[in-house]
Formats: sequence, structure tokens, C-alpha cells
Amino acid sequence: MEKPKLFETQKSFLWTMALLFTFFIAHLGWEYRKYTEFISKPFYFTHATVLNAYEKTKGKHRYQVLKLKSDDGLIFYTTTHRKTSLKDKYVRLQIFPNRQIGFWDYLGSFYVKSRIREIEEHSSLKDDLLAKVSSQHHASSLASFYNAIFFATPLEKALRDKIALLGVSHLVALSGFHLGILWALVYGGMLLFYRPLQQRYFPYRYALVDVGIVTLCILGFYLWFVGSPPSLLRSYAMLLVGWAVLLMGIELLSFYFLFIVAGVLLVLFPSLCVSLGFWLSIAGVFYIFLLLHYTKQYNKWVITLLFIPLGIFLLMLPVVHAVFAVTSPFQLLSPILSVLFILFYPLSMLLHLLHLGGVFDVALLGLFSLPPAEEEHLLPLWAVAGYLLLSLAAICYRYAFYIVLTAASTYALYLFV
Repeated sequence: MEKPKLFETQKSFLWTMALLFTFFIAHLGWEYRKYTEFISKPFYFTHATVLNAYEKTKGKHRYQVLKLKSDDGLIFYTTTHRKTSLKDKYVRLQIFPNRQIGFWDYLGSFYVKSRIREIEEHSSLKDDLLAKVSSQHHASSLASFYNAIFFATPLEKALRDKIALLGVSHLVALSGFHLGILWALVYGGMLLFYRPLQQRYFPYRYALVDVGIVTLCILGFYLWFVGSPPSLLRSYAMLLVGWAVLLMGIELLSFYFLFIVAGVLLVLFPSLCVSLGFWLSIAGVFYIFLLLHYTKQYNKWVITLLFIPLGIFLLMLPVVHAVFAVTSPFQLLSPILSVLFILFYPLSMLLHLLHLGGVFDVALLGLFSLPPAEEEHLLPLWAVAGYLLLSLAAICYRYAFYIVLTAASTYALYLFV
């Protein structure tokens, strides 16, 4: 028996999207009001955590560029001439907004002049965990890598460039890929203990409800703990809604489901509309759904280990190269590394808990030390727009899917052959 659809008619879906768009515009208007109040102030005191810090040189002068997140959610850049590294420090500072800060910059991130008033002692559980992970590695690049995949901290600039050359930025930035692995670990682990108790004491209970609620609470805490990065926020919202949809017995893997979740998130968090990570995350899930839509007749292991890694790599190439120009033959390793990461991610967590986090250090340093062989290829916006329109048409028309797949494969040949 076929599961009922999330929307019975296309008209009801369009009306829902129109309603969400109305709410989004209203919330955007409220954010604009806050923005005008912000830039009208001559100065503004706030507390912020330094997410990242790196040195730059101008003439004979050296200074630090800081990326900060304030307690009220603003993300901004500033500079300081202090010589000691402020990375991961908690500071009280005075910022000086001006009208050169645009509204879209305000929603995303912006540069603002500031004066650091105080570096405060601020120890937290997250700081302790970051330090414990870092202590298990001699190379700062490896500490940066592991803290990024565990706690969504920014990568060192040099390492970020190496990751881009390998085409595995999606493995480092916390997203649905990581959340899916964590769901399998937490839900599957608790299910092992729940099943015997259920069969003996409460056989009338439903595991998806009981274990699912606890798993969602744990993953929700994790989302908050790492600072709710946009791609992970999108993934958690889809997981939450997907769990509810499964309980109601409604069709889960549908494009309606993806578009509605994206719409609801934009209503709740309008700043996501300027988040590149959010849109790339949405695009990645869209192409996963598109692949599943046309390969569902095959064995699930073939789909998981072959079609999805290779298909996503190909289909996302034109989208990624609309923004990132870096191209390297080492990016061809991306599908293989994506499959290996499914085992590496939980295993590396266990090893760090056992204080054996350095087991893979030699292999990772070798991977990050591959010789640079990069070129720059940026796809024109008109070509990307045509590709995205064809991708949307592929939802309904199989021939459009084959055209999209052919276009992506041809572009891959152009880049790498």
C-alpha cells in the first residue's frame, strides 16, 4: 500500500509556500528594523567569542584579523594590533557601526572597527573538550581538523586550502552527513538496550517514538553545543520533521518535504538566506533525492556506496564551481574519501575518548601534504542558472535528469581530463 503524500495536490503545496514566503518577508522586515537601529548607534558594547584569528602584514605592521560571534548572535570581523593570539578567547569590546555595513552583510557577516576593552576568563565544557582533543595531536593542523569535525570550529587557513584541493570540504563542515552517522550511532546504540526491555516490560510501546525522542533531544543538544552551523541546522530540522512524518506514515523522501523544511527554516532564521553553507547543503540534499528518485530500483548498498557518493560528486560540481574556482585532480578522491569517512568518523570519536586520537595522524598528514596541483575554473552564472533550471525540471521528467547527468559528467571531463 502506497504511503500518502505530504501534499495531495500541487496547488496546496504552492499555497503553503506562498504563506511561508509571506512570513519570511515579515520576519525580514523585523530584522531590517533591528539593522537600522544597529547602524544608527555611534558605538555598541558587546561580549563575543573569537571564532578565528590569523595574522596579516601591511608594510612593516602586523595585526590580527578576528572573526567573532557576539552573545546576541552577530557574526563580524575586526582587527587588532594585540600580539598574543586571541583565538577561542571571550572578549568584551566596543564596536563602531556605520552605514557602510549593508543589510545583507548584517544578516551574514561584516567588518566593523572595534576596541577590545577586556579579555575575560571564560572556561566552558566546550573549551575543555577542544583542549583535550588538541592535546592528542602534535600538529596544529590535525587539532584544527578534528575540532572542526567534532565541534564545528573554523579550520586553519592553510588546512582549509588543502581540504578544498581534496574536494572534501563537505566532510569537514558539519552537515547532514555527520548527523546521519550520529543518528545511526545514538539511535542504534540505544535500541540495543531498549529492545529487550520493551519485549519484557512494555511490548505495547513503539521504539521509533521512545528512542527517537531521546535521540532527537541528544542531537538537539549537540546542535546547540556546537553553535548551530547552518548546514547542521538544516539537517536537524529535516531529521526532526522526517521523524514526525514517519510517525504519521506519510511519504518521506519527497521534494515537497525538502522545500517545506527549507521554507520553514528561512521563516525562523532569515539570516540563512545569505548563508552559502545553507544553500549548498540544500543543493546537496536535492541531488541526493534526485538520485534516489531515479535509482530506487537498485540494491540499497549499491545506491549508498556507489550511486550516492559518485552521483553527488558529479552533480554538485557545476554548483560548487559557481562559487569556488579551485580545481585539482586530487578532488577525484572525494567519492572514495566520502565512503571511508562513514567508518572514520565514529572510529575517530572512539579513539579520542580512549586518548588514542593520534592513530591516524601519519595518514592524515600524508593526505594533507599532497603536492599542490591546482587550476581555477569558475562556471559562468548563466550556465549555473540553466543547470539549476534543468535540475528542477528533472523532478518531473526523466530525460531532463539524463541531460543534467550528462552535463555534469561532461563538465567533470572538462575539469579533470
